[in-house]
Amino acid sequence: MKTNLMHPCITVSPARERVVMRLFKQTSLLLGLFLTLNFSFSSCKKDSELITSGELNKELSKQNSSKSTEAVTSGGQTGVMMQGFYWDVPMTTPAGSWWQNLQAKATELSQAGITAIWIPPANKGGSVYDVGYGVYDHYDLGEFNQKGTVATRYGTLGQLQSAISALHQNNIGVYEDIVMNHMMNADYSETVNGKTVWTGFNFPGRNNTYSSFTWNHNNFNAVDQSGWIMFNNWDFQPYNNGDFYDGLMGCEIRFSDAAQRNEMVTWGNWITQKLSLDGYRLDAVKHIHTSFLNQWLDNVKGSRFAVGECWSNDIQNLQNYVSSTGGRMSVFDVPLHYTFKAMSDGNGSWDMRGLQFAGFTEANGDLSVPFVDNHDTDAPSGALRSPVVNLKMLAYSYILLRQKGYPCVFYRDYYEYGLGNQIKKLIEIRKNNAYGASYEYTSVNDANVYVYSRSGDATHKGLLMLLNDGSNAASKGVTTPFPNATLTDKTGNTAGTVTTNASGYGVFPVNARNYAVWVPNSTGGGSNTSVTFNITYNNTVSGQDLYIIGSIPALGSWNTANAVKMTCPAWPAWTQTISLPTGQSIEYKYIRKDASGNVLWEPGSNKNITPTGSTQTRNDTW
Repeated sequence: MKTNLMHPCITVSPARERVVMRLFKQTSLLLGLFLTLNFSFSSCKKDSELITSGELNKELSKQNSSKSTEAVTSGGQTGVMMQGFYWDVPMTTPAGSWWQNLQAKATELSQAGITAIWIPPANKGGSVYDVGYGVYDHYDLGEFNQKGTVATRYGTLGQLQSAISALHQNNIGVYEDIVMNHMMNADYSETVNGKTVWTGFNFPGRNNTYSSFTWNHNNFNAVDQSGWIMFNNWDFQPYNNGDFYDGLMGCEIRFSDAAQRNEMVTWGNWITQKLSLDGYRLDAVKHIHTSFLNQWLDNVKGSRFAVGECWSNDIQNLQNYVSSTGGRMSVFDVPLHYTFKAMSDGNGSWDMRGLQFAGFTEANGDLSVPFVDNHDTDAPSGALRSPVVNLKMLAYSYILLRQKGYPCVFYRDYYEYGLGNQIKKLIEIRKNNAYGASYEYTSVNDANVYVYSRSGDATHKGLLMLLNDGSNAASKGVTTPFPNATLTDKTGNTAGTVTTNASGYGVFPVNARNYAVWVPNSTGGGSNTSVTFNITYNNTVSGQDLYIIGSIPALGSWNTANAVKMTCPAWPAWTQTISLPTGQSIEYKYIRKDASGNVLWEPGSNKNITPTGSTQTRNDTW
């Protein structure tokens, strides 16, 4: 879903290029078509209960290993990606082209803690001004004299490859923006059913280099020329109340036909090798035939990372979509963005309790990429324009310090809106302290202040985050995971220290319209024990998981919403390692919970543990 594109499938001189603005509906209804099963990809099950469809089951079994190591990792998930562009970036920078600009920033981005960068579409568009979403030639990455230019808006192929090399040398992965829904700016017109349509692509400037595949109206379902001119039926009919639909813009590629599917798979493998890609951002996926995307990911992605732009402000729609794609790719957390937008628009009047368990990230963190803004939401105009203007650093604190999700930082926020130093500090705190079990303080939060903690682990001390959108400074009495500890606000926003008692309780300040991240000091305070809980439990079905819950924040303080989820490496053996305060008597037990929140409690009396030493193992039965 993009705006500001050249007229679809028509070749014109640069002087006559015009901008097309398209409006897209955004709705929030449940998916009711083509999904009859609700898969839970994180749950353990008996073998007899596994989905038996060979291809899908194979993908489920390798889901964890197929995600990028920069994405969600056990315990710390320290990776942070950056969207390395915005709408209509300048064609020249102090460093040269946009590719040269990214190359020049590789070292400082690495030092700031950025582990991967999403680059704009590298393919040739309708002119040197095209931002890349008006795809003309997928195989021209700034190498051939086509559409009046060799370079793309972002530079030449050589400059792009040099930038990627520099990013890789600085341990930054590169994710290419993959645009496969449509093509535009055709080379010649055809006459179809008495109508002149611009649907012919033979790429004379490239002259069959890399691929001899050419395109005409038979390769498309329709072309949008002041209204749709149809050649074939749509690959699929609209669903989700018409929010997911095939005909988006330009020459809509016909993915129900094997020729186009195979060609795009071939191209996907070519560009992956040509640019040494580490992953992909897939554009406008809710408008592309899902079975084709699954085929493309199966044959191109391998162990690389992939995230799809499935623009839906509905968590269940996103859950259904990642089910239909078999967990092959993550999706951007659009609902969370609109939560931040509501906070921004409220500008102090919004109820901060709306951040509790918010977004798709909380529902399915393993497949979620939370973000604050991107090129579409920040664009000068367009249906997706929805910038987070106010209190933006509160939103960044939220996505960068939360237990779940693989956060994405926006280039323009970092470099042009003056937030770089603050974001860099949060990434540092994330790397050093954002570990261990999380806790939502539902009984502490109010309309102005939101509180959240991470308990830490044996080598990381955890954190306590406070976000205040109010016009006055505030203080909150909080029982933290840190008994007898002295804490400092690592953001530097709040002066002084706070000391907790033997139960971890302390009173923590946060300034007006600001954020604080309180971290136990490296000297003094209580110590923690890394406790591994093991239990054999076979009374689960698809969609159910085992959790630990207990008497302290690190174990949820008996709030089932904050219980710590266990992993199941080999059913029915469940395990989880949690950092707990050394020497403190703790009560706990196990619960079974499904995605809808239905809970079954372990019967009998509470179990007890007093952590000792640096590590400890508890083997339990239910």
